Amino acid sequence: MEGAGGVVAASSSKSQQQQQRQQQSQGIIGYLEDGWNAYQHKEVVLRVLILGLICVVAFMVRLFAVLRYESVIHEFDPWFNFRTTKFLIEEGFYKFYNWFDDASWYPLGRIIGGTVYPGLMMTAAGLYYILSFLTFPLSVRNVCVFLAPVFAANTSMVAYFFGKEVRDEKAGLFAAAFLAIVPGYISRSVAGSYDNEAIAI
Repeated sequence: MEGAGGVVAASSSKSQQQQQRQQQSQGIIGYLEDGWNAYQHKEVVLRVLILGLICVVAFMVRLFAVLRYESVIHEFDPWFNFRTTKFLIEEGFYKFYNWFDDASWYPLGRIIGGTVYPGLMMTAAGLYYILSFLTFPLSVRNVCVFLAPVFAANTSMVAYFFGKEVRDEKAGLFAAAFLAIVPGYISRSVAGSYDNEAIAI
């Protein structure tokens, strides 16, 4: 009986030791999992900060015309687009669509509804209405001037998600950074260049 009792005691002590080892290993695994989760959280926060910085750079690098020449619409097509956007906001879409502009294509004139792509004007008008509803005191001209840099920042975010989908998050950040500073895109999305490329690209 004493031998059987010793065997039972030894087996119980072994089971207790195994339980302690399992608990220790679980504690180590739990500690490692907590550390990994904290690292992933820091990585996500860092990635968001980098992407936000890229968007800010994409917006700021397109403001050199405003800093040098003030907030102005430059070139001929952007000025025409600004004039049609102003007409759309003041008169409404129906009159805009049926508007015969005798100041364009002089002396023939131009039917605006059938000769323009209205997406640019409608986007700027919609943004103007939203900002007016939120009581932001921006003029139509300033909305048109800053529309291209705002969309350039948004395009950098889209490039990040494309790169992330194709490969990984690092590729997405590189794609967003390159798109933010590529000269060919900057030349078509600088502040004041209120043309179709402002939202088409």
